[in-house]
Amino acid sequence: MDELQKVALEAALKAGKILKENIGKNFSVSYKSDKNLVTDVDKLAEKTILGIIKERFPAHSILTEEKGEESKRSPFKWIIDPLDGTTNYAHGFRIFCVSIGIEKDGEVILGVVYDPANEELFTATKNGGAYLNNIKISVSSISSIADSLLATGFPYDIKKNPNNNFDNFKNFAFRAQAIRRAGSAALDLCYVACGRFDGFWESGLNPWDVAAGSLIVAEAGGFVSDFSGKEFSIHKKETLASNGKIHQEMVNILSLQREK
Repeated sequence: MDELQKVALEAALKAGKILKENIGKNFSVSYKSDKNLVTDVDKLAEKTILGIIKERFPAHSILTEEKGEESKRSPFKWIIDPLDGTTNYAHGFRIFCVSIGIEKDGEVILGVVYDPANEELFTATKNGGAYLNNIKISVSSISSIADSLLATGFPYDIKKNPNNNFDNFKNFAFRAQAIRRAGSAALDLCYVACGRFDGFWESGLNPWDVAAGSLIVAEAGGFVSDFSGKEFSIHKKETLASNGKIHQEMVNILSLQREK
């Protein structure tokens, strides 16, 4: 685990340096689909991460946002988002990060999320706790939705997706203290882990969006599930994370949309 963590940290920090050095500069932007963009900085950060991993662990499988999956006969899989919050980044809005998770035999065992703009490094290992810049973190103690600051996001295909989250947003907005939509699911999860947010929900996310952050929440004492409160999987499309104390209340509110 020590060597895995060392390499993951090196990769995240070097990729984060690339992101920080290039924000606000001229770089190319292209579209993978309507509203889903990618920059050449994404690609450079990903290339840097892959180079470091393949040099140290050439036999490991890799899943990345931009290149897809490179499957090998290994119990280990690296799950990488070189730039979570690309739209923010392209507009100079400084909420973005590098996210690296590692699975062993299908279970996430290590997570690293690095926010270079604020120099915040979130880390967690399975059964080893969660940390922000090497200081142990824990979820908030808020016990009611009425006192909670929540976070969410919306799908890229919002115009045609019936599960566009608008109804859920309305239902939570009437009940929570406030809701934020910052544009980086990985950071949203880390903010739940360190108590800045009390809960987060979003649908349509991919493994690279949530692999690292979901482990960081769990290791900080929080709870992660699907929208119905059942077992969470990074390979499914529903993510509900909270401090645990408001989790059932969030499940109940999300059920309002399902009952329609």
